[in-house]
Amino acid sequence: MVTVGFVVEGPSDKKLVESKGFQQWLQETCNLEVVSPVVDAGGNGEMCNTKIGTYIEKLKMIANPDKTVVLADLDPDICAPCITRRKEIIGSDNIDLVVIARKAMESWFLADTEAMRSWTNDSSFYQPLPEATDDMPWDLLREIGLAKTGRGPGSSKVIFAKKFINKHGFDVMRAANHPDCPSARYFVDRLCALGHE
Repeated sequence: MVTVGFVVEGPSDKKLVESKGFQQWLQETCNLEVVSPVVDAGGNGEMCNTKIGTYIEKLKMIANPDKTVVLADLDPDICAPCITRRKEIIGSDNIDLVVIARKAMESWFLADTEAMRSWTNDSSFYQPLPEATDDMPWDLLREIGLAKTGRGPGSSKVIFAKKFINKHGFDVMRAANHPDCPSARYFVDRLCALGHE
């Protein structure tokens, strides 16, 4: 089993990586075992600068994983206009895989039709373009929640992420199977490739 350490941009990403279902899938399918801690860079553009090296060093010192993965949001309005530029900003020193969620990881929530149907209580819900929303995905989740249930996802992304993963069964593999969610597909495919190198 190959050990893998994650540096993530925020608490929602951390909830995904720490979830039992995700870690079980990584072990059974990708030959990867997540080490602790999952390092949270703190969001708000913390990976838009050169601080990433500090987080990688912390992870290496504490857990010494075989492989290191960085999961960040594109945040086009804050950080970089495209995935290529975002990856350049993060760099590759001591990093085996950099994955950029288009706009933000919440677009992956929109792509998991089954979990969205559970959350909205709408058996016909389908988001055709989860990564190409006009607004940020969090704003769209708020609109959808208000329209479908009379209330949005709440004010805390981390509380919503925990609920969406644990209660509504969010599964990044289902998001990756959405026909228009390429960053989730890249995440899933590259992780499995990493575990079988």
